[in-house]
Amino acid sequence: MKQRKKFDQINVIPMIDILLVLLVMVITTATFIKQGILPIELPDAKASEKKEDQKEFNIYITKEGKYHLDKKEISVADLEARLAEISKDETVVLRSDKEANFQHFVTVMDILKKLEHEQLYIVTKE
Repeated sequence: MKQRKKFDQINVIPMIDILLVLLVMVITTATFIKQGILPIELPDAKASEKKEDQKEFNIYITKEGKYHLDKKEISVADLEARLAEISKDETVVLRSDKEANFQHFVTVMDILKKLEHEQLYIVTKE
């Protein structure tokens, strides 16, 4: 009669293979999701909530001090002209890099105040 071998070790190589395949899938998916976004590091805020509106104008301020309106680079004068064209009821979303000079943020706020826009959201990280 045959004697059974004692099972005293686990073969982990198949488990490592599966984990490596999953890791590759996650990494490639993450790089596809990240493309097309301007590199802006948002400041932190304790009490914030995400608002979703259908029609909004996104203003980005990069850490180099460049202004973008809906992901297209724009000068301050052109930004003011474009904001003057939109209705005061439309939402303006401001995203400023935390490394950007505060003067760039104040410039956009001055333009919005001068044009009497009150529908403004400032986006931060939670």
